[in-house]
Amino acid sequence: MSIVVTGATGHLGRLVVEDLLARGVPADRIVATGRNTDKLGDLRALGVRTEAVDYTDAASLRRAFAGAERVLLVSGSEVGNRVDGHRTAIAAAAEAGVGLLAYTSIANADTSTIVLAADHQATETALRDSGVPFVVLRNSWYLENYTGQLPVYVRHGAVSGSAGDGRVSAATRADYAAAAAAVLTTDGHEGKTYELGGDAFTLTDLAAAVTAATGTAVTYVDLPEAEYTDLLVAAGLPAPYAAALADSDRGIARGDLLVSGTALSDLLGRPTTSLAEAVAKAADSLPVS
Repeated sequence: MSIVVTGATGHLGRLVVEDLLARGVPADRIVATGRNTDKLGDLRALGVRTEAVDYTDAASLRRAFAGAERVLLVSGSEVGNRVDGHRTAIAAAAEAGVGLLAYTSIANADTSTIVLAADHQATETALRDSGVPFVVLRNSWYLENYTGQLPVYVRHGAVSGSAGDGRVSAATRADYAAAAAAVLTTDGHEGKTYELGGDAFTLTDLAAAVTAATGTAVTYVDLPEAEYTDLLVAAGLPAPYAAALADSDRGIARGDLLVSGTALSDLLGRPTTSLAEAVAKAADSLPVS
């Protein structure tokens, strides 16, 4: 019986596969899927089975899920157009008799008001209606959403946003991946919904962490949502994506991405990676001026 990881050509899915291998899961029991399997050549060389899968292609999903004991359904990347593909994947899992289907949702999906939550809300409903044994992994924000912007923060001396004093329970992709791998390799998760996130912080805290790690004074500049959207568009982001990010900051101000409890660290069996650790690691990669 196999463990299937969808979206293994993306950041999170690949990390899950790597964590499964590190846990001692035999490579030939892992199926790594994605639309472009050329990206999975190194995993294939280790003995991992790879399958070309598109969420819009039911046949490819049925082929990958055949004989699967557990499947991780990593949410698609086409925001606003993901639900039909997710439903197709869920139907394929039901047809294959998958023993457990884990889905990567968003924090507080049942109450969240942010635009990005809508696809997850619909997918969770589809899971509940499917009859497939499932577990929901509601991931909060990625710390990489912030650490990836470190050069911009340092260059401008500012972290800009629309989150006010709202706190976000961000964690690293590696931490979320390790939690998913734990769920895929241990029992007792069926029917559960895990709210997953790291230690909460404000964007003012983020600016302070960047200052401490880089030695450059960085402050948080809070902007109205429309102004922040315009700033992101001016920086080169497509308007719809910029609007979604600014809307997510509004959600942070409201508490939509704030997670209570210790579910993530409990699944990891260790503390989550802290903001300070993640920022310091990113700062070490900055070019020396």
